[in-house]
Amino acid sequence: MNDVDVRGPHAWIPVESARDELLARFLDRLWRRYRERVPYVRIYEELIASHGGTFVNDHIAFRTLACQQPFCGIPSLSRLFEAFGYEAAGCYQFPDKHLSAIHLQHPNGLFPKLFISELQMGKLPAEIRRPLRKSLQTHRPALSDELLDRVATPDSRDLELLQLCTDWIETLPWAPPEESDLLAVNAASQYGAWVLGHGYNVNHFTALINSQNSPALADIEQTVRALQQAGVPVKSEIEGAPRSKLRQTATSAAAGDITIVQSGRPTIRTWPYAYFELAERGDIVDSDTGRTRRFQGFLGSQATQLFEMTRRPQ
Repeated sequence: MNDVDVRGPHAWIPVESARDELLARFLDRLWRRYRERVPYVRIYEELIASHGGTFVNDHIAFRTLACQQPFCGIPSLSRLFEAFGYEAAGCYQFPDKHLSAIHLQHPNGLFPKLFISELQMGKLPAEIRRPLRKSLQTHRPALSDELLDRVATPDSRDLELLQLCTDWIETLPWAPPEESDLLAVNAASQYGAWVLGHGYNVNHFTALINSQNSPALADIEQTVRALQQAGVPVKSEIEGAPRSKLRQTATSAAAGDITIVQSGRPTIRTWPYAYFELAERGDIVDSDTGRTRRFQGFLGSQATQLFEMTRRPQ
């Protein structure tokens, strides 16, 4: 079967509007591109299918650079997803890594959550800010209000709009960086170098352990062992204690090609790209209602460790 024909994990979500239909198609386009580039995902799909289970996408993560001129960072992506109906649901700070983040949720809870982070460039040394800002000066124009209006009230058959949204994520938003700039940034911030090379591409999708519906893969430990037995390099250490409200781990990052400028010429270079994450969510007591519900947020200390999965081996 051709990857173009693969039904993504969002195709099964019941939708009641043209906007939600377009959103499901958009997320599945991102999924197919990510799936092509991260081979561990296809192994997971085969594993879950062989155990009669289901893959449900818990969340998608994106990375950005915070800057005033041009104005970018979290809004570079959040405004597009807000036009699709997403709403901000949480804020997070990672002071040791000079990162901040938000997570967004859709009114239709079957759509995945989004985790969008940004590098606080103003907190970096001047010699690191300079190469980052040099690239950002070539940033393409921001999404227009007209395009966002089309997203908010779309025709679900608008293939041009679907492609424009996909290109916004998958096309490098600035000129390819100089190799020396990329390496200088990487020495201070592997996150910054990742964004410089990969732009706004998906950083990871996430399997929700709770929804796998397979007795043989009933918890995150069983799923990790099964993936490791299938040859997938998975981080054995699980972030979060058993029966806590959130437990996470991830595969190693698959390598991807990026374009850099070397001696004045565009050159392809291999760089860590994306990993596949596993998340198991526990229950909490809602402080407002007193009822038990599944935890839907994120924990900064755990996410800090997972950011490191894209570090480039020295």
